[in-house]
Amino acid sequence: MGELQGQVAVVTGASSGIGRAIAIALAAQGACVALVGRRLEALRQVAAAFPAGALPASHHCADLAAGDEVERLARELRGGHERMAVLVHAAGIHAMGPTAQAAPALLDEQYRVHMRAPYVLTQQLLPSLIAGRGQVVFVNSSAALAARAGVSLYAATKLAQKALADGLRAEVNAAGVRVLSVFPGRTATPMQAAVHAAEGRTYDPAVLMQPEDVAAMTLHALALPRTAEVTEIHMRPMARTG
Repeated sequence: MGELQGQVAVVTGASSGIGRAIAIALAAQGACVALVGRRLEALRQVAAAFPAGALPASHHCADLAAGDEVERLARELRGGHERMAVLVHAAGIHAMGPTAQAAPALLDEQYRVHMRAPYVLTQQLLPSLIAGRGQVVFVNSSAALAARAGVSLYAATKLAQKALADGLRAEVNAAGVRVLSVFPGRTATPMQAAVHAAEGRTYDPAVLMQPEDVAAMTLHALALPRTAEVTEIHMRPMARTG
């Protein structure tokens, strides 16, 4: 993917799961990856997993549930990069509970991470993305399109994220910026392990999609010629028999 060679790619939620896999895949394609997460040591471990010859990563610690840290992060990234090729919103949290009982604070936190933080970061970095004819990726969830009992808080904030992506696409396509939403089903990540535990189910990562599966499809979409755009990717674990 020559288009990404030496280009700046920002990945939130880069310390684990799908964000980590996408960051490593971007580095393998020659991108200069800015890793965003809450824990510096975890980000350093991701950078250490980059393939030989990859460009050095930059590390940016921020809690995306905290508005002042999101603003600081945006200034930090904007100040260091006049042009940006890719912005990946992969940060996510998951809280479960029935509507009758779940605390509003859980909804507020998920809204800040899934909606407000991507909105602010995209808004603040848009000049750099337009200058670089960049691409914005929202790692969403299949739950946004098919909510079920106990996950209405999570699903509602993810559906709001889809609306943000759709509106953004209509606004920036003319400037040469592409916008992609990815809707993975259950994927073998630390978050999914926690979900299984909350549901009282046995966690078997072997029967789930792998983060690298989602990363591969995302990178494929990013590599498309500029005459086309993938707007949405829907993925689910392969059904097994026997």
